[in-house]
Amino acid sequence: MSENKIYHIEEIMQMLPHRYPFLLVDRLEVEVPGEKGVGIKNVTMNEEFFQGHFPGNPVMPGVLQIEAMAQTAGAIVVAGKGDFQDKKRSVLFMSIDGVKFRKPVKPGDQLRMHVEKVKERRNIFVFKGQSMVDGNVVSEAEFTAMIVE
Repeated sequence: MSENKIYHIEEIMQMLPHRYPFLLVDRLEVEVPGEKGVGIKNVTMNEEFFQGHFPGNPVMPGVLQIEAMAQTAGAIVVAGKGDFQDKKRSVLFMSIDGVKFRKPVKPGDQLRMHVEKVKERRNIFVFKGQSMVDGNVVSEAEFTAMIVE
């Protein structure tokens, strides 16, 4: 079994077109190139969305948790191609199914997005994902995305 490949923010920014405040993956641990890995988002009180969600009770929006899973999946696919320094790609949502939100995500949490490819057909990928904090599932979904150059 090979060791996980770790990608830091500079490489993630080469893989994904997203930028602050919408880049939601700080670190990527690829377990199986192009197929499986974990994205990490360090959630801090400095996030812009906490200004309005919710004053006095900051909670990370669930839709952003799903977006973070999708960004993780896209980065795993792009990293698996191995040429992300030379080719720019975008990851576009096509569908989201089976979404469940289980626990709130708060400032100080480390959100770990575990994603795994379910199937692939040309440039369309189906992934299942679970976001976890301290080993507990906080959200989950299955999503389909298209990778375009």
